[in-house]
Amino acid sequence: MKVRVFYHDKCFDGACSASLFTRFHRAMVAPDATYEFCGLVHRAGALFQEADFLGDENAIVDFKYSASPRITWWFDHHESAFLSAEDEAHFRACQQDPVCSRRRFFDPNYVSCTSFLAHIASTRFGFDVAPYAELIHWADIVDGARYESPQSAVEMPAPAMQLTLIIEATQDPAFVPRLIPLLTELPLAEVLKQPFVAGLLPPLLEQHQRAISLIRERAEYRDGTIFFDITDHPMEGFNKFIPYYLYPQATYAIGLSRSSFRTKVAVGSNPWTRATESQMVNLAKICERYGGGGHARVGAISFPPERGEEARAAAATIVQELRAANPFPSA
Repeated sequence: MKVRVFYHDKCFDGACSASLFTRFHRAMVAPDATYEFCGLVHRAGALFQEADFLGDENAIVDFKYSASPRITWWFDHHESAFLSAEDEAHFRACQQDPVCSRRRFFDPNYVSCTSFLAHIASTRFGFDVAPYAELIHWADIVDGARYESPQSAVEMPAPAMQLTLIIEATQDPAFVPRLIPLLTELPLAEVLKQPFVAGLLPPLLEQHQRAISLIRERAEYRDGTIFFDITDHPMEGFNKFIPYYLYPQATYAIGLSRSSFRTKVAVGSNPWTRATESQMVNLAKICERYGGGGHARVGAISFPPERGEEARAAAATIVQELRAANPFPSA
């Protein structure tokens, strides 16, 4: 059996989810299966190509829903999991089918897709997830922004965070597929020591320092909200906690950036804010207005690279909205 695993690319939780799914599937479904890993990214336009679903089984983890009959497994935890009302209706109808409902799973209450997948695999199928406790623990920390402080998030002492830096920055399409199986075979510190991984880290740490300097130079802080535009310095990603490292008193941060395939509006909230949940704006709902999405506390919108002015206008509107909603008027 050939299984194609589609995962949220350039994402630590996406890679961890793909690795854990593979372990689970091999142990509980098809011991002799072979696996191919295919990264998916949020971009303007179609997110899926039906022609890519070539496996005997096709799984999507940590990414939006597809109603394709070729999809045999789906796990997601994002509030904005459905591209359309029709997709959501398809999923709800699937839950009434005893076969389909055992293959498609959704719960936005989970911090990471990895921990959600671990819960389903253990409680519904009897899969032992204890050997993967370190992976599940760090997927929750990274995807849920559960770091102790802005310093720990930006200075990145832990192997999981250094792996995240590499995963988010790599331009080699073969890198993450090569990495995925190792995430459930070795401790994360050992994964980081693999020759094809270790050599990538030093230049990325230097690039990380340059990103800190650039965002420090560009960031505009007012009324509890940070805004920065770094589209004239294209990069594939940056540490999303840098704004709160620079302005720990901030509640929200909106960053406008450009990569090889999109112009991105990143919309986030400070994980260490003193604001209560009732005082916070649901950022997924804001991003959904522009075709993006995410979680209540963090989201993003992708525009084609050539539509930079449209992205800039959206960012300006969101900045104005969040500054008006500042829960601490004196900040």
